[in-house]
Amino acid sequence: MSNSFDFVVIGSGPGALCAALMMRDEGKSVVVLEKADLLGGTTATSGGVMWIPNNPYMKEQGISDSREQAIAYMDTVIGDSEDTPGTSHERRVTYVDESLNMLGYLTGKGLKFRRIPSWPDYHAADGESEAGRTVISELFDLNQLGEWKDKLRPGFLPLAGYIEEAMQLPTMKRSLKSFGTLLKMIGRTLGTRLTGKHYATAGQALQGQLLHAAIQAGVDIRTGCGVKELVEQEGRITGVVTEKGDRFDANLGVLINAGGFAKNQQMLDQYLPGAKTEWSGANESDTGEMIEEGARLGAAIAQMDQRVGYPVTMVPGKDAPVYMQSDLAKPHAILVDQQGERFMKEAASYMELSNGILERNQQTPAIPSWMIFDSQYTALFMLAGTMPNKKKLEAWKAEGFLKQGESLAELAQSCGVEASSLEATVSRFNGFVTSGKDADFNRGAHVYDNWLGDPLAKEGSKTLGKIEQGPFYALPIYPGDVSTFGGLVTDSEARVLREDGRAFEGLYATGVSTASVMGKKATGAGASIGPSLTWGYVAAKHALSSNN
Repeated sequence: MSNSFDFVVIGSGPGALCAALMMRDEGKSVVVLEKADLLGGTTATSGGVMWIPNNPYMKEQGISDSREQAIAYMDTVIGDSEDTPGTSHERRVTYVDESLNMLGYLTGKGLKFRRIPSWPDYHAADGESEAGRTVISELFDLNQLGEWKDKLRPGFLPLAGYIEEAMQLPTMKRSLKSFGTLLKMIGRTLGTRLTGKHYATAGQALQGQLLHAAIQAGVDIRTGCGVKELVEQEGRITGVVTEKGDRFDANLGVLINAGGFAKNQQMLDQYLPGAKTEWSGANESDTGEMIEEGARLGAAIAQMDQRVGYPVTMVPGKDAPVYMQSDLAKPHAILVDQQGERFMKEAASYMELSNGILERNQQTPAIPSWMIFDSQYTALFMLAGTMPNKKKLEAWKAEGFLKQGESLAELAQSCGVEASSLEATVSRFNGFVTSGKDADFNRGAHVYDNWLGDPLAKEGSKTLGKIEQGPFYALPIYPGDVSTFGGLVTDSEARVLREDGRAFEGLYATGVSTASVMGKKATGAGASIGPSLTWGYVAAKHALSSNN
């Protein structure tokens, strides 16, 4: 079976739907081919945050930012090197400019966004924003999707709540304000359901808004329709062939927004030895076929050793890994390798933490690493997605998941760690807490470190706290991810480049199918979703202008 369209989009991530919407605005026919049975990709199950510098929501709230500050920050944090061809000063400048244009385009189409009141940039560097450059979707009524509602991947939060509200929930047993926020979310959820609405938040709301706009615009969307082959004729990509053998011709071009390869163990073994598919929170179709297909045709691939890393633990009975970044940053906890030694700052970005474990493991055994904490921690904070009451801790201990010791020496023995080493590490860390300065890794010195810490701490550090009250505990921490961060190399027009540096005619890519414009870093929250949307926007704009 053959089908002819102006534009063919592989995958249904945010960049895919943005590009499809733009094509329909210009009266072009477009089809979105999604391999999975559900739409939205990993973005739909995520926080859905976009990192967009100098955005209008910052200006509305009187937060200072500028194009120049953002570019300076990106240049300093990301930089240039021969092994990161996905990023360059030119590409970063294009991102800063076009991300604003993309946002303006989508708001002009009626999509609604806002900023989270506080989400600092991740790095101490010239041009950083302590307030944060994050943009997120407003709540969205999924019932507007009609029959498509059940085709959108479920989000991570069943309540009609904003992300900053959800961030308060871990402290609801210690704060009346936080408990009141929970009641507010429940009330909003029940109230809107009674009026026939079903509000989604975060990534599901973002993808819901994009999907709704695409449907209204007449985009042809097909699920269960994986692509196995790009069709090249006389140096131009002219279409695709699906796994079912159907051919889709593309008059203006093909856009790849098909995810990374976090769920392909063979590719992980080749490019990211030590990483495992079971530690990834990416969706099941994040298997990298389109990266491999591009490479088959001579496309350049790069940054394949990079991931949107996220430290995780594997809780018994859970179908998916549990994210542990926030847990690690709280007071009264540290991260150690299998020698019982700290090796990095625990209050760090998810990418730094996860990639740091992988890198440490190349020097000394560190998979799993151990989160070491004490009874002060269990009395104050959530742990691995739950409130750690005595019954829960005993159950985890019985299952072998949680290690416990009345002394640090006893804990070390249960973890297979040298007792003297762990005792020395904890003693040294406790000394840093007393002095108020982490002399080894500077934990607590940056605004982001403290943002990750205890929001209710009124005195002292929000992230430093002594480990001194038994029983003592340990949980295994693995170098997980939410996808990979390397793939097809693209230029400032989102065109896929050949190994010799020439651009393919008619082939574009965005999202984690590409070598990221962020290089080996995450500048702030939304460093993968923001670029996905932006380069999808850029790709559609180029395809339209090149074929007028």
